[in-house]
Amino acid sequence: MYDHVIWPEPFHPGVSAIYGLNDIDVGASADTVWRLLVDAESWHLYFTPENQVRVLGGERELALGTRLTRVTGGYPMSLVVTECIAGRRLAWATTVDGDDTGSTAYHGWVITPTAEGCHVLTEETQQGPFFVEMIGRRNPGLLYRYHQEWVETLARAAEQEHRARARRPSDPDAGHRP
Repeated sequence: MYDHVIWPEPFHPGVSAIYGLNDIDVGASADTVWRLLVDAESWHLYFTPENQVRVLGGERELALGTRLTRVTGGYPMSLVVTECIAGRRLAWATTVDGDDTGSTAYHGWVITPTAEGCHVLTEETQQGPFFVEMIGRRNPGLLYRYHQEWVETLARAAEQEHRARARRPSDPDAGHRP
């Protein structure tokens, strides 16, 4: 059994209009996956739709309280990291820039080490008229498809990094299991 996102009350799936869950087993360590996730400005290197991400405030990696912006599906959004437990849990709350309906989203990632590497689970809830119209009515299933592609490309990137590191004999992590 794997852990799930810890939901702040207003974002709980039971009170949200839209909910998605995607997960995947990864043949790389939790630390490798974590490094890819917290380097938000580089997400596009393995998941091209995330090519307009900017971390605000000068931080290099996501951390508790980090603010960032991104454009998803052509819509600018503002995010704040609300949970960050190194190597295990990352979550952020999202608002849509320019949206006066109060629509919000909450996206969390949970990484669980396994004997073969790790298990990655991501969940998101979306609330409010903007998301109901854009995702629920106009693009049903989009949240699931988008996140499925994200977890699959994240897994491939982590596994590629793991294989490359294993081939470098000078790397202190070389030869260790994921």
